[in-house]
Amino acid sequence: MTAEAAPVAPLKRSRLNWVDSFLWGIRIGALVIIGVGLIGSLLSFAAGEGPTAGAWRDLIVAGLAQGAMYGLIALGYSMVYGVLGFINFAHGEVFMSGAMVGFFAANALASYGMWEGNPILALLIVLIIAMATSTTVAVLVERIAYRRLRNSPRLIPLITSIGVSFFLQYAFAGLFGVNIRTYPSLPPSMTGKIHFLGISIETTKALVIVVAVIAMIGLYQFVNRTKTGRAMRAVAEDKEIAALMGINVDRTIVTTFAVGGAMAGVAGVLWALLFRGVFFLTGFLPGIKAFTAAVLGGIGNIPGAMFGGVLLGLFEGVGPLLILGGLGIPGVSQLRDVVAFSALVLMLVFRPSGLFGERLSAEDRA
Repeated sequence: MTAEAAPVAPLKRSRLNWVDSFLWGIRIGALVIIGVGLIGSLLSFAAGEGPTAGAWRDLIVAGLAQGAMYGLIALGYSMVYGVLGFINFAHGEVFMSGAMVGFFAANALASYGMWEGNPILALLIVLIIAMATSTTVAVLVERIAYRRLRNSPRLIPLITSIGVSFFLQYAFAGLFGVNIRTYPSLPPSMTGKIHFLGISIETTKALVIVVAVIAMIGLYQFVNRTKTGRAMRAVAEDKEIAALMGINVDRTIVTTFAVGGAMAGVAGVLWALLFRGVFFLTGFLPGIKAFTAAVLGGIGNIPGAMFGGVLLGLFEGVGPLLILGGLGIPGVSQLRDVVAFSALVLMLVFRPSGLFGERLSAEDRA
């Protein structure tokens, strides 16, 4: 007697659904547009038209400086997401608070002559005050708005963060007014140019890049080399297991907000050095772009946030001329924001997890 053969399941044909087809259409269209734009820019440059080599160099340096600030702000988004699993949309206002209070400190120092007489010490004092302000605001936001929502569905703290963002904006508008506050002019010793490897770079932009790099390296070493940093990584991996190992989860989360706030305070002062003007909405657009940078690098990934910020700054600085200019689109200098947010769309289409990949907790991976 022979055993009856088991029925064989019919083979399923793998075929693209309409969503996949649509996404592939976007991918192919984006690659064609970028390719045509790049070719057009190269042909214009070869023909002696368009920006000169010096102009391209200045755009790259400006993009690096602005991208460094985006990276510093993006660190707060990635750190909070890594620990709590939600996006703190009020982080842009944490950045704004440091820049605003730093203005009053800079104004006071200028009235005493220190801003002109000893600019390095004056900037250091303003930096410390801005960091202290942003750190305080970040910790208060965590304690008052977020702590009781940790076990709530994720949509609730997300909506709460948007409400906190509006509250901080109009709280500062009520306290300090809605007018743009302009930082004192830097002394001539800090407004010239320095020469590095045969390249002339504005002193202010060089200072912004150097300070941002030092802050990023310091944070990376803090997270990876110190006991507190190891505790932060353990809580980001699994809060329950970390608590069983004796880690104070509440204190670690507060530390995460404080460190992210300190980085935002540094970015606030650097923003003031580059643009000087600050007001109650200063943090809105940089905050959204910093979130974009965090997604580009991989949300929850600290090195990814740093790299994503620099990449976004470069793309925003060079992209309008390099791609849109090559397509013959007029007024490309006014399309920086379009290019920046197009980078976010392209990243979500081509690699949703970001360049360096997301860093998710055990709960998020489950």
